[in-house]
Amino acid sequence: MIEVRWHGRGGQGAVTSVELLALAAIEEGKYAQGFPAFGPERRGAPVMAYNRVSEKPIKIRSGIYQPDVVVVLDPSLVGLVNVTEGLKSNGLLVINTSKPAKEIRDKLKYTGKLATVDATHIAREELGVPIANTTMIGAVLKTTNILKFESLNAPIEERFGRIAFKNKNALKRAYNEVKMV
Repeated sequence: MIEVRWHGRGGQGAVTSVELLALAAIEEGKYAQGFPAFGPERRGAPVMAYNRVSEKPIKIRSGIYQPDVVVVLDPSLVGLVNVTEGLKSNGLLVINTSKPAKEIRDKLKYTGKLATVDATHIAREELGVPIANTTMIGAVLKTTNILKFESLNAPIEERFGRIAFKNKNALKRAYNEVKMV
């Protein structure tokens, strides 16, 4: 089983990301959970959302406290929120950032596996808005091999309708442009 924690801000699509990833896993015949963790937060406030993906039925019904992967949608959360809290020692941190990986490592005092992609830039070019949620799914797919790229087609088409192709383009670019450091 792979457990993923997503960090974003209200309105940035973290909840949409976990839903799409869960639907894609189910599309592949896997078991999945996708759920948010927020209370009375408002638009723009830090939020978290979670995924579990497994080949076997998932019987756990709690939050994720020791994720295998942490995804950061909003680079302004780095240093504001402890995004590496509980991340397994062999875990992976995937960050939307235009900054050099060394700067991220130094700021977080993080020495583990790190993947970076400028998802906001990609989203602006492909979608016309700086909402990087589907873009970051591409980075997660490439760095984790959690699912097949094609498994996102149906969930994205159903969710985004006539603009699905833009989201698929953004996802594909992030998949191709993410850097493991």
